[in-house]
Amino acid sequence: MSADTVLSKLKEINGKYSMFHAMTEDTSADGASFLFSAKDNLTSMDMETCSGSKILIGYRPAFDATSIAKMRAAGGKLIGKTNMDEFGFGTFSTNSGLEVPRNPYDLERACGGSSGGSACAAAVIEDHVSLGVSTGGSICCPASFCGVYGIAPTYGRVSRYGLIDYGNSLDKIGVLSAKATDLKKYMKIIAGKDEKDPTSCVQPEFRTDYRMMKSVAIPKEGTEGLSKDVEAAFKDSVENLVRMGIDVDYVDMPSLKYAMPAYYVLATSEASTNLARYVGMRYGQQEGDLSLKFDDYFTSFRSQYFGDEAKRRILLGTFTRMVGFRDRYYAKALQVRKVVIDDYKRILADHDAVLAPTMPFTAPRFDDISKMSALDSYKADYLTVPANIAGTPHMSVPCGYDSNGMPVGMQFVADHWNEDVLFSMAEDWEKEFDMKAPEVGA
Repeated sequence: MSADTVLSKLKEINGKYSMFHAMTEDTSADGASFLFSAKDNLTSMDMETCSGSKILIGYRPAFDATSIAKMRAAGGKLIGKTNMDEFGFGTFSTNSGLEVPRNPYDLERACGGSSGGSACAAAVIEDHVSLGVSTGGSICCPASFCGVYGIAPTYGRVSRYGLIDYGNSLDKIGVLSAKATDLKKYMKIIAGKDEKDPTSCVQPEFRTDYRMMKSVAIPKEGTEGLSKDVEAAFKDSVENLVRMGIDVDYVDMPSLKYAMPAYYVLATSEASTNLARYVGMRYGQQEGDLSLKFDDYFTSFRSQYFGDEAKRRILLGTFTRMVGFRDRYYAKALQVRKVVIDDYKRILADHDAVLAPTMPFTAPRFDDISKMSALDSYKADYLTVPANIAGTPHMSVPCGYDSNGMPVGMQFVADHWNEDVLFSMAEDWEKEFDMKAPEVGA
């Protein structure tokens, strides 16, 4: 499908899948080398940027995020900003204050979160790449649910300048695509140190010759609590890896069970601080009652425009940072983060990657999600959270399908700055795996 054809059908396709919050009005590619989309928490000059929240409706940034600017400089044309959970707070992209994207394999199911719209766009638009952002699994989860490839790089590999942050020490900008070769191609474009972002690093260049994956370690704790379909697909995939000549070892990684509570303390602490700026005076909506005192205005505005999950995380993050609780929760969470990093370093000293299913189940139906408690939703990320708090590069690849035809993904975690081994694995796996594209129509 040509770029011009994609643009001419964009609104029609979006009407079915709700993957974009904002889209280009152009119907011509104008000579662009490629089309791309970006998660709605990456600023872009020519499109409204809302980070999935009603509180930012009307916000049109004055600058591009560095990752978007680099994609444009490489000849790309931004065609849309993808729907997401509000400020990245969620596992299914159902916590959006705007539109909820629909899974390309079943419109009654979720795309995953929080980069759900990005994964959907990568799945349904031919030869398309989308920029996503991962905090606790927000690239790999939707990649798994939508049957595409997704990579979150080493923390600091890609500039966060222009990112509307969820958790500053956790957020990573990465790539989602239905083609494995796109991971390396577009990661090379957006990576690199940026003087505008103090957390971006002077970093080793991507290798021109791949370091092939020879061995993986599977944590025993990472194979617990799986649905039968995910367990069966993962088992078949492991057998396939062995046939490909990759050594597979089962190891103990006890820190996995502590990563989840540590993540929610760290992430919500940072989120509550980041969201303090949204008081209805500088960004987005500014239609509050200005006759109120500041505290009353602040409270009424945030109560009206923040969703339930945003409020929940503000409360939790504020609590864990309070005097008297900071050492009990936040300081201990930082210690757990160090333990998780040490566990990865120990295992990766003898293996190229740590492997587990990406998610414990396939994409759930919207009516089932509505019955989940907040805690049930949080627990779903227990396989993706550890790599995120460790800042290690990780990648989800499609590895099977359940009895309903819904995709299953598996996640590889490599050591810091070793994205090359993930690129090689993705491209080798693509040759072995029979990928089933969704039936796309409007």
